[in-house]
Amino acid sequence: MSFVEQFLKDARVMSSDLRHRKIIRTALGNYEVARDKRAASFQDWQGARQLAAETKWEAVNRLDKYLEEFVSKIEARGTKVHWASNAVQAREIVLQIVADKKASSVIKSKAMTSEEIHLNDALEKAGLNVVESDLGELIVQLRNEAPYHIVFPSMHLTRDEISELFQRELGSAPTNDPEELTMIARRALRKKYLTADIGITGANFAIAETGMISITENEGNARLTAAVPKTMISLIGIEKVLPKLADLALFLPMLATMGTGQALTCYNTMYGGPRLPSETDGPEEWHVVLLDNHRTELLADAEQRDALHCIRCGACLNVCPIFRNIGGHSYGTTYSGPVGSVITPHLRGLQDWKHLSSASSLCGACTETCPVKIDLHHHLLQNRRNAAKSQPAFAERMAYRIFGFVAGRPWLWSLAKKFGWLTQPLQALVKGTPLNPVKSWTDTRDLPVQPEESFKDWWRNRK
Repeated sequence: MSFVEQFLKDARVMSSDLRHRKIIRTALGNYEVARDKRAASFQDWQGARQLAAETKWEAVNRLDKYLEEFVSKIEARGTKVHWASNAVQAREIVLQIVADKKASSVIKSKAMTSEEIHLNDALEKAGLNVVESDLGELIVQLRNEAPYHIVFPSMHLTRDEISELFQRELGSAPTNDPEELTMIARRALRKKYLTADIGITGANFAIAETGMISITENEGNARLTAAVPKTMISLIGIEKVLPKLADLALFLPMLATMGTGQALTCYNTMYGGPRLPSETDGPEEWHVVLLDNHRTELLADAEQRDALHCIRCGACLNVCPIFRNIGGHSYGTTYSGPVGSVITPHLRGLQDWKHLSSASSLCGACTETCPVKIDLHHHLLQNRRNAAKSQPAFAERMAYRIFGFVAGRPWLWSLAKKFGWLTQPLQALVKGTPLNPVKSWTDTRDLPVQPEESFKDWWRNRK
């Protein structure tokens, strides 16, 4: 199947699954209550959004300056920095580090960039044992699935389903108690931290001023992933840069508020280099891989470069009516929901992924909720326009040419209206059949019934 065919098939299945819909709507309903409560605790939430948007604008529009500053300061403390132009190069860099260390096992904390470049598959094909340490990521890994959501990887599963999974894969006793399920995963993971040769992390923010990365989490697994193995690798998208350390005073609570409805996540850790001789834990060697993978191409698009402002909070997914009905897996790509529909055509090819930009009600809820004020629903329209402009369909091009020719000649337009009324019974007859020229449109919509008398005719007769 093509990407669009697979998307339509999966979306049709998921949108008719009422059980799935109930699980997601219940989860997101609880999230909305917590999010609104935390947002209301800001002295000026809209002012905070504006400041965050301006800060990211500064970082992204002067990305070359801040990246160089970040790299120079982090390298000065012994960190090895690698630049990856694309996914293939990023995988090769990581695999080379693994080979140099003669590693056999890897433990990972949550990193959407690793999902983006399909790093786990590459490591496993190279013979390594790879374990996700984030609870949600571990669950979907055991199910051989991709993460369902940017923030909540396993939000589509119930406690009973997770219990059955742990019974089958980890040999645990059945339970639907959340705390006990967490303890089962914790017991299974402890030994993995101790035996892992390499720990791989992502980063929420990279601070240019200090040459440090910030990782925010709720489980403490990222701290163990970074602290216990002798070698640490951090895979970071180049857009994650913030100019100053003080910017975290805004972005950390904002990310927690919009991501999980918390005032602040449980663990917020800064990393500035490998372990010093006076320190008791931390990696002996730290590698930072800065990933481009088409981000600079998006940066070159002045109209849409603010999509790089995204802090991966998942807020736009949580309010999107399309995501709520078709779920995260239907999108078939790393980044789902509105922001995924905006950036995936840039990251993976406009013509192959243009259908995602049409999977939107254009209600504007995503733009309204985005903490950094990305103009998401307008970018979806811009993607549609760019796709049609760069590779217009022959039938669509001819249809618009004919329409323009007819609409530009009043006498012909008047004749066409009368002809349209005569063909109304024929339209009803061919609807739902392959003979219907607009079948893809009428499969989910009804053609408007053309009135027997137009307004112009009515006005003329009234006179």
